[in-house]
Amino acid sequence: MIARALFWGSLGAVAWTHVGYPLAVGALARVRARPVRHDPEAEPGVTVVVAAHNEEAVIERRLDNLLALDYPPDRLDVVVASDASTDGTNELVEAAADRDDRVRLLDCPRGGKVAAQDRAVRGARGEIVAFSDANATWAPDALRRLVSAMADPDVAYACGRLVLEAADGSNREGAYWRYELWLREQESLTGSVTGGNGSIYAVKKADYVEVDPRWGHDLSFPYRMVQAGRRAVYEPTARAFERPTPTNETEYHRKVRMFEHCWEITLRGSMLRRLPAGYFVQMLSHRLLRYGSGVLHVLLLGTSLLLVTSGAVYAVALAAQLAFLGAAAAGVPLARYYTLVTWATLQALVNYLRRGVPATWEAAEGTR
Repeated sequence: MIARALFWGSLGAVAWTHVGYPLAVGALARVRARPVRHDPEAEPGVTVVVAAHNEEAVIERRLDNLLALDYPPDRLDVVVASDASTDGTNELVEAAADRDDRVRLLDCPRGGKVAAQDRAVRGARGEIVAFSDANATWAPDALRRLVSAMADPDVAYACGRLVLEAADGSNREGAYWRYELWLREQESLTGSVTGGNGSIYAVKKADYVEVDPRWGHDLSFPYRMVQAGRRAVYEPTARAFERPTPTNETEYHRKVRMFEHCWEITLRGSMLRRLPAGYFVQMLSHRLLRYGSGVLHVLLLGTSLLLVTSGAVYAVALAAQLAFLGAAAAGVPLARYYTLVTWATLQALVNYLRRGVPATWEAAEGTR
């Protein structure tokens, strides 16, 4: 009886988070949309913060791109929060500051990305603070598009659309990312997104909150805004571009690091408290079950093995899982990607329970 309950519970949870929930929120977005009230003419003061640790290979390109954005120069400044860089990052930023007084270097002690961002926001000049990774490139109108969405008085946070450039190798992150962006757009249409991305997002300075440095803004800011009675939205016309990691294997290591932070937020970040009922279901469906997909798949496989002689449905389920794992082992790209990312959620949980999660980070291989 217990094995059957675990089998059907894990199967239902996996099917819901990957298929049922996306279909449900997509349908809801069609019948009860809550559009963002854009103002294309809005031009508030904006401070763009770039947190950087040893980014000498890309920091000049990042600054050139930001300074060339289609936005009034007198309404824009850029702060590079250097997280104790030991290469030539600081010197390159200082040289850029000598050429353009809109650029400032904030040299921070080593404390991680969020700690550096917090320091930068405390001294930010703009009423809106935008954030970008050092290796990203923004479309010329990206900031203007973000600001247009931020003109809605209910909106405290807006993230843009990260476009992954073609990987040099076998990574299939792009296929998953297109699915994720579609889902994010449906969530935004119904009220608020459940997650952002670090490449392109903005927050009204008055709504900025300092969170635990181990959490990161991508996952903590959307639900924190909703807990405060505000909206966190997705603006697909605000585009940023980045290179993905080159292979599924390198993506696995990046995902393990990311999911370690996800588990910290899930277990210690009050992620499911003080939320409206609908958004609570979204967080449970899109975040908690997604982070727990590795545990769910292990339960599903284990109970399928235990119940294989108890009925045809269990035998079919076991055969399907073994066939999928066989395809992953044989190198079928999407099957291998899904298997590695799902396993990463489980490995990250083990790592987190053993040693916690650090606040500092290193650049992912192949993304610069």
